[in-house]
Amino acid sequence: MSEETGSTKTPGPDGPGPSPGTVTPGPRPEEIRFFGTTWVDHTGHYGLRRAAVCAGALVAAAAGCFVLRFAYEGLSVADVGSFVNVLVVVMFAVCSALAFTRTLSGFSERPDPDKQASLRGFMAIGFVGVLLAYALRCLTEAPGEKLRRKEYEEASEQYERRATRRTGNPSRKSSAKKKRKA
Repeated sequence: MSEETGSTKTPGPDGPGPSPGTVTPGPRPEEIRFFGTTWVDHTGHYGLRRAAVCAGALVAAAAGCFVLRFAYEGLSVADVGSFVNVLVVVMFAVCSALAFTRTLSGFSERPDPDKQASLRGFMAIGFVGVLLAYALRCLTEAPGEKLRRKEYEEASEQYERRATRRTGNPSRKSSAKKKRKA
């Protein structure tokens, strides 16, 4: 969620935005990769983007499995032994399963940045799980949309409460106080 208010951003390829030079008060929605801010009102071919991201993630996961198959065959050709072959298969399966669950949970709550950085290599090994989690989430919504929508609505409500408290001209209030004191 962007804390900055009063944007002069021009509309981009991610959908409608303020016209050039206009200032929009209030919080701005956070962009989601591949979706920009189209998740707010589902404009800018939002449904097509979800379908494309889902299909792309599934194709990338299939390609990744194909590459892993070649790696396994390379180990078999190298005759490293059945223990190493089983160990490699189990390692990729466990890392993919854990990366899948971590990625899905990351769409519903903000992950700790330090913990996320320490698991970067682990998530790279389990890339197939990450891709499958993206594909699964795209069937219902943009990945992370529910979390960002909740944060955006809370920020909008807070902004509205603050804006309604500040109605009126503050200089009139101070001059009225001075008149009462005299």
